[in-house]
Amino acid sequence: MAALASIIVQSYGFVGREGLRAGLYLLLKRANMKLRINFKRTISALAVSAFCGIATPALAADAPVGDAKAAVDKISMCIGCHGIKGYKASFPEVYHVPMIAGQNAEYIVAALKEYANGGRTFPTMEAIARTLSEQDMADLAAYYSSLK
Repeated sequence: MAALASIIVQSYGFVGREGLRAGLYLLLKRANMKLRINFKRTISALAVSAFCGIATPALAADAPVGDAKAAVDKISMCIGCHGIKGYKASFPEVYHVPMIAGQNAEYIVAALKEYANGGRTFPTMEAIARTLSEQDMADLAAYYSSLK
């Protein structure tokens, strides 16, 4: 190990016993600084994670709770495509329409929000999603996730 340290120190231009000491001192100082930087980054990451862990339940409390019974009056715009096994839409191109029965409720809400804000693109879905409130999205998601 000492031989390796000697080679590293000499590669930085330090020569002799005093050079070896000075070089090792600088190497150790540099290693110590890297440890401190990594420690600070780790502490920062833990602080952010802790904040997110505290803030997430508070934010989730604001999300509407879906009611599958309330969605019964809202599904007419969905069943025309998503309720037909093997259905393919032909506008604007031939597109296989996914069956959403039994899909995870959070996934359905996220997908509808992405269609509404343009994150996902399909003209029919964009138009429908933009008309839905967050409560409508939660209700539809609760309804379709309850189906098997």
